[in-house]
Amino acid sequence: MSVVSQGCAAPEQTASLPAGIDLSTQAVIQGVVTGAGTAYARLLDESGEFTGEVVVSDEGIFRFFAAPGEWTVRIIAGGGVTRDVQVSARLGEVSQLAVAV
Repeated sequence: MSVVSQGCAAPEQTASLPAGIDLSTQAVIQGVVTGAGTAYARLLDESGEFTGEVVVSDEGIFRFFAAPGEWTVRIIAGGGVTRDVQVSARLGEVSQLAVAV
């Protein structure tokens, strides 16, 4: 008997972009969080509205595919620690962040 996993899973958060990503049509925001155990990365639009959230990988990596523009990445870690980082996403570029908590 085989077990079938159901549901929607986010792509694995790794340091390199997944195969098949065409940067000419994407704006990517990614980064590495240090100093946290379990953490979440939340993407907020220019007005501060929530648009998405991912669990930071065991290596501290997170990634969002976003529309070009101004964004805030909010890192939420244990102990009530939060860090907000402003970032500009541009079509065809990977905006790289380093966040210490």
